[in-house]
Amino acid sequence: MAEIILDHACVEFSIYNARSRSLRNDLMKRVGGHLGGSPKDDRVVVHALRDINLHLQAGTRLALVGHNGAGKSTMLRLLSGVYEPSAGRAVITGKVSSLLDLSMGMDVEQTGRDNIILRAVFLGMTFTQAKALVPEIAEFSELGPYLDLPMRTYSSGMAMRLGFGVSTAIQPDILLMDEMISVGDVRFAAKAKARLQKLMEQARIWSSPRTISETLREYCDRAVWLQEGRIVADGPLEDILARAHAPD
Repeated sequence: MAEIILDHACVEFSIYNARSRSLRNDLMKRVGGHLGGSPKDDRVVVHALRDINLHLQAGTRLALVGHNGAGKSTMLRLLSGVYEPSAGRAVITGKVSSLLDLSMGMDVEQTGRDNIILRAVFLGMTFTQAKALVPEIAEFSELGPYLDLPMRTYSSGMAMRLGFGVSTAIQPDILLMDEMISVGDVRFAAKAKARLQKLMEQARIWSSPRTISETLREYCDRAVWLQEGRIVADGPLEDILARAHAPD
């Protein structure tokens, strides 16, 4: 069973004013001066998501629509369980594969082979399951002898191949993506796209924020429109796109 329930969920971040702890400001305080601000200004709360109510069931193909800063990436991290709601609740049922940060859980000082295991365990697999994946991911990533070298020797493209290979090795119930991923040269990108397409077709819930309507129409049937961290509309994709793109 795959299901996600967000019930009046909020995500807030506290930002502390580094100036109040700086050496320069401390010196000014000692001589009787200040650089502005007050203790009340030392903490700023950013309301990234506010009062989010959302119910996603098996079969959902959801697009997140909104301008930059509307809260789309934060929403994905809430849906994946990376962020806990600061208020309200989030209930996530099913195995989640989050393609938000392909390098998370990896160590650049370790070899590519070791990082396959590290990343797989980070994604929730057992050590035995992770170790069993190594041959298949080694073949897919096409890194050859580089697989036994530290990741710090890799180009960004090589590291992306490896992270993508691990992240797409297990079929999830829920697939979350920040953007369509471009990996490597044209030939390898086509290979990666086919792998991702299979993953998307078999996932029970799929969600991604996109700004290109043609891509959304290809994969999604429902959309949520976010503005300033709030859901302003939720419904059929075409209806939401028409509203979101309508001139003011």
